[in-house]
Amino acid sequence: MTTIRLMHAKLHRVRVTSANVDYVGSISIDPDLMEKVGILPLEELDIVNLNNAKRWSTYAIPGERGSKEICPNGGAALLCQEGDILIIYAYEECDRGELIKKGHKAKVLVADENNNIADFFEQTLTPNQDKFHFQERC
Repeated sequence: MTTIRLMHAKLHRVRVTSANVDYVGSISIDPDLMEKVGILPLEELDIVNLNNAKRWSTYAIPGERGSKEICPNGGAALLCQEGDILIIYAYEECDRGELIKKGHKAKVLVADENNNIADFFEQTLTPNQDKFHFQERC
């Protein structure tokens, strides 16, 4: 079995609401945001800070529902500050043979300045013989 790692979820331009260096690690995210794109608690995430170009990997934990919380914890709290804009990516391992048969969908949430949903769409790979058709908005 050959696998390929593809993005399945993205929180785009979410703002840091707080940073807690004293917590043991992870990033706290409002469960409403996590559920909208399909990020699970404890799922590994890659994060990019658009304000300073720092990147790190961590895992998600649910914050307070409805709070719009984005709170890097532990050492990651030193890589950002309140108000910084982040992109949060989640990936999944896919069987290449299944991908060729069924394609793939990724959910993307674009946030406004208060971490409300400004836009939401899916990015898809649709198999077409020996190639894929990429569609950004579905």
